[in-house]
Amino acid sequence: MTDQASRPFWQRKNLEEMTRSEWESLCDGCGRCCLNKLIDDNTNEIHTVAIACKLLDLDTGRCCNYKHRRKFVPDCIMFTPKTLHEHLRWLPDSCAYRLLYDGFDLPDWHPLITGDPNSVHESGFSIKDKGMVSEEDVTDPADWFDYIIRVG
Repeated sequence: MTDQASRPFWQRKNLEEMTRSEWESLCDGCGRCCLNKLIDDNTNEIHTVAIACKLLDLDTGRCCNYKHRRKFVPDCIMFTPKTLHEHLRWLPDSCAYRLLYDGFDLPDWHPLITGDPNSVHESGFSIKDKGMVSEEDVTDPADWFDYIIRVG
C-alpha cells in the first residue's frame, strides 16, 4: 500500500489544489496547444492546423514570451484550474491538464515522470521536427485550410 504523502503532487491533489508552480509544471512543452485551429461553421468541429502561434518557438515547444503573451496575442487562452473546463476542447488529448481533469494519470513520457524536459520530444508527442510553420509565414488565412492536420 502506497503512502499518500509519498505520491507525486498530481496524484494527491486535484487541479484546483495545486500551487501555481505545480500547475505550470504540468505543461510538458509539446507546443500542440499553440497550433492554430479552424472551426467548421457547419459542424462546430475544431481542426488543428500545422501553423503555430507567432510566439511559439518551433524548436523548444515553448512560448517565447509566456509571461506577456496576451499583450501580443490577445486571443491566447489562459488555462487555469477554474476555467479549464471551458477550454478543454482546445487542448490535445495527450495534454496533462486534460488527462488529469478527466481522471487519468500522466503518460510515461511526461517530463515530470522522466525528469527530462526532452522526453516529450523524444516520445514524438511534441511539434518539434514535425514540419510546423509560424503564422508569420502563412499570412493569408485562406491558405490555412491547406495546413489542416489529418489524423488517420
